Amino acid sequence: MKLRKVSAAAAAALVLSLTATACGGDDDKDSGSGSGGGDTIKIGIKYDQPGLGLKEPGDKFSGFDVDVATYVAKELGYKPDQIEFVETKSADRENALSRGDVKFIAATYSITDERKQKVDFAGPYLLAHQDLLVKKDSDISKGTDLNGKKLCSVTGSTSAQNVKKDIAPKAQLKEYGTYSECIAGLQSGAVDAVTTDDSILAGFAAQDQYKGQFKLAGLKLSNENYGIGVKKGDTATVDKINKALEKMVSDGSWDKAVQDNFGPADYKNEPAPKIGDIKS
Repeated sequence: MKLRKVSAAAAAALVLSLTATACGGDDDKDSGSGSGGGDTIKIGIKYDQPGLGLKEPGDKFSGFDVDVATYVAKELGYKPDQIEFVETKSADRENALSRGDVKFIAATYSITDERKQKVDFAGPYLLAHQDLLVKKDSDISKGTDLNGKKLCSVTGSTSAQNVKKDIAPKAQLKEYGTYSECIAGLQSGAVDAVTTDDSILAGFAAQDQYKGQFKLAGLKLSNENYGIGVKKGDTATVDKINKALEKMVSDGSWDKAVQDNFGPADYKNEPAPKIGDIKS
């Protein structure tokens, strides 16, 4: 009988101990939805875009978006080893934010009116343009030069279709599964040009195996304001990120990140856009 009383007391003590531990853990742990200073923060990026968001061997990450995200996370109170980069493909970005899978997304995320209905944006932090990537010795210098040429973009992209519709109706469209395949086709001569955002093209062209082989045509076929996506209604985080971006620009870190990631491609980037001006 005495043994049962001791066991009951011990069990009660154990429950209290576990409850206290769990509560303490909730206070200290941040899975990416807190305001900073927790154990980790989850950030959405691309894994397959050299110069912007690339997962490298050994779970290392590189690119302009990665550098921007790392800087912003630092200003929110996180060290690099507290960041967990999560792959967020284009089609799942809005869902990842609404589900709370990530705190914010920096992944060539163009600000559009349609997207602003579903998420909030900080930034913009880069103004890109749709452009063409061609071989260094190519005679393609304007859109109409694509008539009769093979133009590559990824399957499902509207970039090449817009060029054919509005600029070069006699261009021959070639759709590949990835931009890597398009770039390889450009190198081999299977296609004459590749089209998408100039920042993405510059990132590929800056890779060691392609340095000096390609050039951007500089056509500026569209304006793409890249923003940092945040869950709809989280204005506090938007404000904090905007302040971090302003600091990144003012202290020279933004310029350094551009040069580090796009410099080898001779990318003529636009100046840093006005932070907080989230027009489409």
